[in-house]
Amino acid sequence: MSLNKKTIRDIDLKGKKVVMRVDFNVPVKDGKIKDDTRIQAALPSIKYILEKGASLVLLSHLGRPDGEKNLEFSLKPTAVQLEKLLGKKVAFASDCIGEEVVKQANALKSGEVMICENTRFYKEEDMKAKTDEDKQKQDAFVRELAKLGNVYVNDAFGTAHRAHASTALICKYVRPSVAGFLMEKEINYLGNAVANPKRPFVAIIGGAKVSGKLEVLKSLMEKVDTILIGGGMAYTFLKAQGHNIGGSLCENELVDTAKDTLKAAKEKGVKFILPVDNIAADKFDNAANTKIVGNDIADGWMALDIGPKTIEAYKCEIKNAKTIVWNGPMGCFEMPNFANGTMSVCKAVADSGAISIVGGGDSVAAVNQSGLTDKISHVSTGGGASLEFLEGKNLPGVTALDDK
Repeated sequence: MSLNKKTIRDIDLKGKKVVMRVDFNVPVKDGKIKDDTRIQAALPSIKYILEKGASLVLLSHLGRPDGEKNLEFSLKPTAVQLEKLLGKKVAFASDCIGEEVVKQANALKSGEVMICENTRFYKEEDMKAKTDEDKQKQDAFVRELAKLGNVYVNDAFGTAHRAHASTALICKYVRPSVAGFLMEKEINYLGNAVANPKRPFVAIIGGAKVSGKLEVLKSLMEKVDTILIGGGMAYTFLKAQGHNIGGSLCENELVDTAKDTLKAAKEKGVKFILPVDNIAADKFDNAANTKIVGNDIADGWMALDIGPKTIEAYKCEIKNAKTIVWNGPMGCFEMPNFANGTMSVCKAVADSGAISIVGGGDSVAAVNQSGLTDKISHVSTGGGASLEFLEGKNLPGVTALDDK
């Protein structure tokens, strides 16, 4: 996958009609946006395009309406919020395709912006078209989206790993197709981390399950010097080492795979570090009784966070790192009594002075919760996309853009 993609800086935007894919998939409750981080992240590209004298049509999905026009998933609140953030009128189209929307798009003057309704109100947006009939339907939908502009910009890294109508297929009909600033930043940080990292290169991988992280672990073992493991996934590995893990989370069907992973890391000379102590609880509850235990956990107890010795060991590795990639929490940080491991790792990463890249919804939430976001080099907006990038997979939404 070529990472040397054209951006909005590389093309003349004056008088152009730009259709841009953004990721405005924000939490909305009772018509009010709970967190506008993703909208704010798109502002630099939006402002630049408008300042350069183009008109702008924004496309996004929100939630999973499953191809139905369900107003619970309407993007209208994002238009209201964007208007506040830009300090200028933002038009809203009650559909994303059709004669009326095209008319609205064509009526936009230079410097004006409009948001279209949720692209996922149509099943053609994200359908896996297998039959010829499905392919024709999806292609017709893509052609309709393409009528909205004569320049395409993708600034939605969070959906770049999907070959959807508005993220990749539209490039077939709208050229030039270039990256926005957010997309460019993601490609630069993640691309350099993968292709040309400063060493030592430390990966911190956590979260509940090994199954969701197996591919990224395999890929990272080709690139990193050290892997630190936390979260529920650690206990599948500890079981593979012969420890009794009590009632801790474990994917029993992957114990042999975990053994193979540990063996592969040893053969490659990668330090694969597991917890040496844990915070165990007698139930899954913030008010549970807790105790610090080693790696053998009694029946009736479950590990819900890494322990103090593990935190110190991980801090030492992080302190010496020059590049850090972090995906997944160290424990059940949503409960205050089991947040210490994740927050300690977060502070260590922030204080490290390394190039630090954080991706994945829970890790990003932890960084936001810690108040240390501005001390992290790059907080990725794409959980699944950043994981697939680190796995070395092609991202359709990046591949489809014009090379420099």
